Amino acid sequence: MKSLTEKLIKMMRNLLVWSVFCFVALTARAQEQRHIVQLVTDSGSVKIALFNETPLHRDNFLKLVSEGFYDGVLFHRVIFGFMIQTGDSLSKHAEPGKLYGDGRYESYKIPAEIHYPEIVHRRWAVAAARESDEKNPQRESSMCQFYIVYGKRFNDDMLDEEQERLDRETGGTVKMTPEIREIYKKNGGTPHLDGQYTVFGEVVEGMDVVDKIQRVETDDNARPLGDIRILKATVEE
Repeated sequence: MKSLTEKLIKMMRNLLVWSVFCFVALTARAQEQRHIVQLVTDSGSVKIALFNETPLHRDNFLKLVSEGFYDGVLFHRVIFGFMIQTGDSLSKHAEPGKLYGDGRYESYKIPAEIHYPEIVHRRWAVAAARESDEKNPQRESSMCQFYIVYGKRFNDDMLDEEQERLDRETGGTVKMTPEIREIYKKNGGTPHLDGQYTVFGEVVEGMDVVDKIQRVETDDNARPLGDIRILKATVEE
């Protein structure tokens, strides 16, 4: 009888441990789940995963997408080997050759949520545009405009130059770690923007579409000569 009781106790203990393990695993999984937004463009579809580490930007982006804010806007600024930018609502009815993106009609800004060195401007990062430090010393983000990083790959000499640039622009407060340097050597990106703009997501599908858009011909204001639009933005359930 004692042996049977001991076996039952052992089984109950194992069951309890397994239940706790499952609870912890499911909780961690729930915390890791990220909202996915799909941008259907006239050049193809792009899916963006939003970071939970930047809740103000995440929730604002989800709100605008659900309201149809981005439906019809242009990629109004495209720079080869750098990034593609969109989100100006005035570009829905764009005039030929007109410059967009000055943000004059935006009604609010989003407080900066810069998480450096955990989150950097690696290739495919999605970040909020903003006004310059002179006008915007708090580095608050545009309510709606964002860019997708393409960038380039760097070697050590190039990264040393980027670090010098960061030192000038941030007063020496942003330092690339060895791990970050490896990201820019292997994956590429735009390190000179680190610590100064909020990165709030990343492209998880449609990298080929981003690559295609960043290669289009543009005018002197970096606006594509042929309009490229977000036809529809949706939040995946």
